[in-house]
Amino acid sequence: MFDVSEACRTSLLSLSRLTTDEVARVGETAYRFGNSPKEFADRLHGARVGLLFTAPSTRTRSSFWNAAVTLGCHTLHLGSSELQVSTGESWGDTGAVLAHYVDAAVVRTNGPQDELGRLAESLPATVNALTYEEHPTQAIADLCALRDHFGGAEQLRLAYLGLVNNTARSLAHLACRVPGMRLDVYSPEGAGFADEELSEMNDVAGREVVSQRHSVPDAPHPVDALYTTRWQSMGVPHKDTDWRARFAPFRVTKRTMERFSGEAEAVFMHDLPAIREQEATSEVLDSPLSLVPRQAYHKTSAAAAALLRVLGEDTAVR
Repeated sequence: MFDVSEACRTSLLSLSRLTTDEVARVGETAYRFGNSPKEFADRLHGARVGLLFTAPSTRTRSSFWNAAVTLGCHTLHLGSSELQVSTGESWGDTGAVLAHYVDAAVVRTNGPQDELGRLAESLPATVNALTYEEHPTQAIADLCALRDHFGGAEQLRLAYLGLVNNTARSLAHLACRVPGMRLDVYSPEGAGFADEELSEMNDVAGREVVSQRHSVPDAPHPVDALYTTRWQSMGVPHKDTDWRARFAPFRVTKRTMERFSGEAEAVFMHDLPAIREQEATSEVLDSPLSLVPRQAYHKTSAAAAALLRVLGEDTAVR
């Protein structure tokens, strides 16, 4: 039985708050869970987990429910219509009330990171299931998928094409905490990282991990994996009417994959949902070198690792 009084609870709001060793530990727990979920059965038996999702979610919400059930948790599902924030209550007041009822909250605000921070101040443990800026558990799922294919993630070079969104930002934080990993970002002007943010991430890593260009060269540096996401992050429309023309050169086709491949063919990654034939063709999404199915599978692995960490049962080294 999960003992609330003895749990060393914390929160997982951003990978930027974790050390290299902590990211490695969460990644190891996730990978072990993905390979043997039964090993973790009922590890958090009796824990009360609130799933607060104020925006649509197919994979993240389902994967956290799946992980929680496997770990033996009781789950409470609250959507936007069931939370008083929809009627004007602050996130801070919502967190103060829910602190009496749950041991941990998994939260998708679909808003700015500081909203989640205000909610988390009162809660015993909080997991970021997506804010406007970050999606940390997606990056952990990506880490597991890379390990499935390559045997590890150290020294890998990745390219990211398209809109820099929450997934891209968490992927960059991951790259800064995996030894030897590099991330080349290619995005339209105005749709990438701000120069200041880019410098801060590289300063934290102590090396140039994340680079950025606003066009895709004919002969880019070869990479091990090429990553993209939908061009309208969370379905939010772009303000400029000609945005599709600006993003068109960043579309991932079979030819794009060939251009980014070196001696070995690059693999393809996408966090889903995908708008087929827009940011990537079906030929690429469904190819034998697509890691997309494994990324989706490991959403549960990452969710389990996050719950185990925030509820004080991180057991990667058992």
